[in-house]
Parts: sequence; structure tokens; C-alpha cells
Amino acid sequence: MSNDICQQLVDRGLISQDQLGEAEGMASSLGIRTEDALVKLEYVDASEISTAQAAQFGYEAIDLTVIEVPQSVIGLVPESVARENAVLPLRIDGDSIVVAINDPMKFEVIDKLRFILNREIKCEVAPNDAILTAINRHYGQSETESVDSMLQEFTETAIDFTQTEISQAEAAGDGIDEEGGSPIIKLVNLIVSEALNMRASDIHIEPFEDRIRIRYRIDGKLIERDSPPKRLLGAIVSRIKIMGGIDIAEKRRPQDGRIKTRVGPKEIDLRVSIMPTNHGQGVVMRILDRDSIKIGIRNLGFSEENYRTFQNIIRRPNGIFLVTGPTGSGKTTTLYSALGELNRPDRKIITAEDPVEYLLAGINQTEVRTSIGVTFQKIIKAMLRQAPNVILVGEIRDLETAEMAIQASLTGHLVFSTLHTNDAPGSITRLIDMHVQPFLVASSVMAVLGQRLARRNCSKCVEPFTPSQSEIEHFDITPDMLASATFMRGKGCNSCHHTGFRGRVAVHELMTMNAGIREMTFNREPTQNIRRQARLFGMKTLDEDCLDKALKGQTHLSEVYRLQKGGH
Repeated sequence: MSNDICQQLVDRGLISQDQLGEAEGMASSLGIRTEDALVKLEYVDASEISTAQAAQFGYEAIDLTVIEVPQSVIGLVPESVARENAVLPLRIDGDSIVVAINDPMKFEVIDKLRFILNREIKCEVAPNDAILTAINRHYGQSETESVDSMLQEFTETAIDFTQTEISQAEAAGDGIDEEGGSPIIKLVNLIVSEALNMRASDIHIEPFEDRIRIRYRIDGKLIERDSPPKRLLGAIVSRIKIMGGIDIAEKRRPQDGRIKTRVGPKEIDLRVSIMPTNHGQGVVMRILDRDSIKIGIRNLGFSEENYRTFQNIIRRPNGIFLVTGPTGSGKTTTLYSALGELNRPDRKIITAEDPVEYLLAGINQTEVRTSIGVTFQKIIKAMLRQAPNVILVGEIRDLETAEMAIQASLTGHLVFSTLHTNDAPGSITRLIDMHVQPFLVASSVMAVLGQRLARRNCSKCVEPFTPSQSEIEHFDITPDMLASATFMRGKGCNSCHHTGFRGRVAVHELMTMNAGIREMTFNREPTQNIRRQARLFGMKTLDEDCLDKALKGQTHLSEVYRLQKGGH
């Protein structure tokens, strides 16, 4: 039936056959439905999938945002059942109960409801996210409301939780799905849950003189959420330390840890960093979503030309391929996607990482531990005795690591690594500044990918717009470009927190080494000369690639401007 629904979307002109093929590939790699992959790729809206499903089975598609369900009906279905199965009771129809469900094919869920309620079940179709939001609204337990109400309770009471909460946190174990438990345990759990629901990549807990500031990084921007009382800092930090297996007695040194847990049906990893400050210990938790690295190379945002070039590069037998960009620019996702493409039974892949962020099946991953002398250099030296085909070095930070990576590439290995530079041509100069011999750089590096992330227009509230004359002149948009452009912007809605953006798309500049660039490298020529040569041979800059995506309506011109000004 899934194929019928997808074909229906093609027939209606909502998606192309190529987009369907893309979604099918992603669905296969992630183990999800093709319909869900189409929504994930933002080719269609979840409501359009619901409408197609409803039409397929002869059901009605409904908008839950305009429906208020009486409490008498809500009380018929236990909250745990509603949340676990993503169903919402709507009304009583004679001897039957009408429920909202996201997939009419979930016969086991319908049978379960029939057994629990001892009534016939009639279905109406709505998107999964809409059902979960409606459940939060009607059962009165929205995570956002719970965090706010708990903080309000803490603010209004004079009780000092710190000492008692620490002992309770120690006794509570390390899971995030604790039922009951102390208020601090619930608060930390809710903060993590809320961050996940808001699609945050990082959680920042920062102590100040009279308060604690909590911020989430969403689509690259920090958004302030809550301000718990300062007296809760010790208890919150201790709870996080317990969950991450970190020594709670140590308060003077920076500490790192990792939390592996489950929030609802989703397994997540949190990388924890704790830093002493003037006003107490600050915490940053990086949310590592395992699904994000399984999207496949096709879905990384490459232009058609860059995609073909990238595919050719990663299939070469040896050489170094570098990905460059600031922290949080998607370098790890790109490299892991490349490894996923190469991960076949006939290839041996070994990585050296600091730390290992994502666990990849079929790949040998090693973590750098400088405290016991296990450095990048030593791991690479040991790697070569394991006869690998492909090597990933997490980051080239110094001369020793660079030289070992180059030696590995010159002895017949394909080496992937990252470098912190502002653009692709700058990586050549950076390696030479590390005192790597220019002839080694020229002979080993085969390509460099510069990468940034631009915010994507929100698909829920996107609308066409016409740029002003000054914008056209500023971005050097030619009449030909203007004629084929589809300028779009998000006007702001609840789905995108009224920013107009939801999600991000990668922008790239891919510099492949050629005879001219190799000669310039050998002669230690400056970055601007290398950049000029790369552009002569067809390299599009980050700004140009971002502008192309703005012309196609994927992002807004403001993101191009931000990139031009050096924004990340």
C-alpha cells in the first residue's frame, strides 16, 4: 500500500519520480517508511501524506489543531496507551469510538484499542507530530509546560534541594526514563526531552551570579529557554554527572562524559562537557542523533556536479581527502556518510577519533586517550599493521598527525580527515604552516571540501517573495539567474518557533587538486592564488553554492549574507 500512496503523490504532481527514488533509498538505509523519508527530505508535508493515506483507505484526513476533545472522551483512553501508540480519542459515535491515528495499516494498535475499550474503533488520519502535540495539549502534560511549572514551583519555594538531591541522584541510577524520583531528576529528564522535541543539537546550562541560564542550539542559533534558581545548580550538575559516569566530587577541573539513554522510542547519546567558571560549573550536552549520519551522500545537499565529483573522490584507492569548516558545520556527518557508502564486506575501515561520537556497524573505531599515551600518531601507526583499506583520522591538529596521515596515504591507503580552516584553499596553507613539506602536501592531498550549514526555509509557512533591487545588486544576481529563480521565505509559524527556518542544508566548496594547484602548493603560494586557480577550474565558493540554494528556494538570501559576513 505504501507504494500506491507514493505513486499517488507522483501522479498528483507533488513529487517527481527522482525524488521518490531518493526517498526509497533513504527509507532502505534508515529502515523507515518511504512516506516518512519523503517528509524527512521535506519534499512533501506530513499532512499531504495523511491526506493520501486517508484517500487510499476511504478515511477522513483531519486537522487536529482546530479540534477540542471533551475530557470525558479523553478519559476513555489511558495516557500511557495514547502516548505509546500515538493515538488520540476524538468522539463517541454510537457504540464506537473515533480515534486519530497516523497510519490506518496499524491493525495491531486498532485491535489493542478494541480490546482495552471493549468498543468498535473507527479511524481518522492525522500526521504523527500533530497527534503527539494534541496528546500533550489534551492530557495536560506538555514537556514545555512541565519544565515551566516545575521551575515556577522551585522559584516560589524556599527549600534548598541541593544536598538531598545529590544523594537521591546518586541512588537513582543513570537512566533518563525514571518513573517518579525526585524533582531534580524529573527536571533534568524534562530538559533533555524538551530539547529533543525542539530539534536542538546542544543543551547549554550556564551559571551566573544570581541565576542559571538554559539555552538550546536550534538550527545553529542559541535560544534561551529557562532560568532555574541558582541554588539548584549543584543538584542539576550532580544529576548530569551521575548519568554520565563523571566524578561528582571533582569541581575544579574540566570533565567529559557520555550519556547513553532512551527518550520515548528514540535511543540517543549525549556527549557531556563540564567546565568550571567563576559562578560554578557550566554544562554543555551535545545531542548525538544516530539517524543524522545515515542520511546518505545523496541527501547531504551537494549540487549535481559536486555530487559526481565527491563520488569519484571517495572511490580512489589512495590519497587524502580533507573536510574543513568550523565546529558544528556537519563535517562528521559528511565523513560518516562517505564511510557508510564505502562500508562493504571487501573493505576494512579503521577510525581514530577524539572522541568516538557515533558507533558504526562494521567499522573498527578507536578512541584517542591522551591520558594514557594513546594519541592520533600512535593509533595511526598501529592501524597500518592492521592492513586497512580506508582510514579516518578525526582531526589533523599537529605536524606529527599530519605526517602520519600523509605517510598512510602514500603507502596505498585512502585517508579521510578534518581540518579547522575557513575555506578549502586555506587548508593547503594551513598544512604548510604546520611545517609539513610542500611536496608531501602536493603529492598526497587529492581534494578538500569546505562546508557550512545554512538554515532551510520552513516548509510549513514558506511563501514566495520578490527580492528588492538593492538585494539583487548586492548578490550580483544576473537577469538570467533572476528569470529561473524561485525565491522563497518562511513567514514564521509554531513549527519553526516563528523564525521562518526549520532544519539546515549544507553548502559546499569542493576543491580538487590539479597540476596547477600542485605546483602552487610546491612553491608555497598564498591562499588567494590557490583560490583563484581553483575557481578557474570550476570550483564554486561557499557563497556561490549558498546563493544557488537561495535561488532554488531552499534557503533565504539572508543566509547568503550571513555566510558572506563570516557567519557559521
